[in-house]
Amino acid sequence: MARRRQGATGLARRIDEAARRYEPSMATRLQALTSSLFPIVQCALAAALAWFAAARLVGHDQPFFAPIAAVISLGVSFGQRLRRSIELVIGVALGILIADLLIRLMGRGTWQIGLVVVLAMAAAVLVGGGPLLVNQGAVSAVLVVALATGAGGPTRFVDAVIGGGVGLLVNAVLLPVNPISVARRAANRTLSALAARLDELASVLEAGDVQRAKAALARARQSDRSTREFRDATTAGTEIARIAPLRWRTRRHVAMYDQAVAHVEFASRNVRVLARRAVAALRAGEPIPERLPSALRQLAAAARAMREELARGQEPVRAGEGALEAAREATATIGEGGFSTDVIVAQVRSIAHDLLRASGLPWDEVVELMAEPEQLRHRHGSQL
Repeated sequence: MARRRQGATGLARRIDEAARRYEPSMATRLQALTSSLFPIVQCALAAALAWFAAARLVGHDQPFFAPIAAVISLGVSFGQRLRRSIELVIGVALGILIADLLIRLMGRGTWQIGLVVVLAMAAAVLVGGGPLLVNQGAVSAVLVVALATGAGGPTRFVDAVIGGGVGLLVNAVLLPVNPISVARRAANRTLSALAARLDELASVLEAGDVQRAKAALARARQSDRSTREFRDATTAGTEIARIAPLRWRTRRHVAMYDQAVAHVEFASRNVRVLARRAVAALRAGEPIPERLPSALRQLAAAARAMREELARGQEPVRAGEGALEAAREATATIGEGGFSTDVIVAQVRSIAHDLLRASGLPWDEVVELMAEPEQLRHRHGSQL
């Protein structure tokens, strides 16, 4: 019994330690709160203004659909927020209209809720709405049938339109987010992860460790989320810089991120291919050329240089030079290893090509520079 109690105590202690290890620290929570303060303030302002507009300016009694629509319109993901906000307002208004009409004809009840959900979602699909419009139409219809009292008909429809309009106004005119900050945070995460994977693969090739190579490949395969967030952030940043007068001056800087995002995504995919060939090369016992890990580290340094130059709004000249140097060093090792090693060289060249395209160079110039890397120095002159 004593041993059993001791074992149970030890198990409880290990569970408690594991819970504490995975529980976010207070510093992490405060950091998350700090990064969320701006959208929180946006939503609070939009909700207050929507209620004021519907209650005081239009004269509606208890216009709760107005602040709901305002908050939800700002709560959609950053990518394509304008289009999704408009879609949401349409969905809310459509659901309200259908629910109000059915209440007048059939009253409220269990089967009425089911019917209005079917009709609201079907109508949203018929008008070509996406999942957001369809779901919001159903939610709004349920709210009308289950909770709404007092004036109906066009009143609630107008409240929803007012709320959605106020949300768009806050996002575009009164309190627009900084599009550079949105794009920079996502780009920094993606480029830092890209550089980390390249450095890791360089160490793996030097050590000749197959198991570490497999682990590096698994981590490289997890890059989709960060690249997707980067794409969404640049889409949102471009949209905000286009429609928000207070952010028009950021257009050039945001455009640099926008032209980079697709090519950084290609580079991340090529890193996965490189990692697979690294596993194959080590499994086959192929000799690893001494200069190949160095080329990977130079490529990682180029990715970090791009991160810093884009953050400052500068043309990524150092990044381009580093990418070309990595391609040159890797190319010099062709034939020193085996088949998979030569494929790794090809992937280094592909990633270098992607980073040069991300820096803003057109395809034909990049092809020419990859053939004659020294031309980049002549192209940029004293900047290098």
